[in-house]
Amino acid sequence: MKISGKFELEMKPMELYADSIGGIKLGRMSIDKTFLGELSATSKGEMLNALTPTAGSAGYVAIELVTGELSGKKGSFALQHFGTMSNGEQNLTLEVVPDSGIGELENLKGKMNINIEDGQHYYTFEYEL
Repeated sequence: MKISGKFELEMKPMELYADSIGGIKLGRMSIDKTFLGELSATSKGEMLNALTPTAGSAGYVAIELVTGELSGKKGSFALQHFGTMSNGEQNLTLEVVPDSGIGELENLKGKMNINIEDGQHYYTFEYEL
């Protein structure tokens, strides 16, 4: 299955454990999302990022727990992010954590893409149950 929709995003800074060094700035953020469309859900997660002294180059990892309905099936699953940006060129991977599906989403597998247009966040989710 392949679905798409919009999502709303709120991120807030969190306390850091590690220090920034040599011009590399580390960050830790909370992630709160509301997905709209065939994925009607909310999520809570955490992100770690590293911003380099080179404009447009950075990296981040995140985990979020998504709870709600996916094409009418209720449950939860974890979504793992891995992203890098090199001189403004983005490479982003979001995958369902294996065996994280709960409820009617048990055995969920999938990948999500994120796109931002005019300040609005969109997702495309290819999955199988």
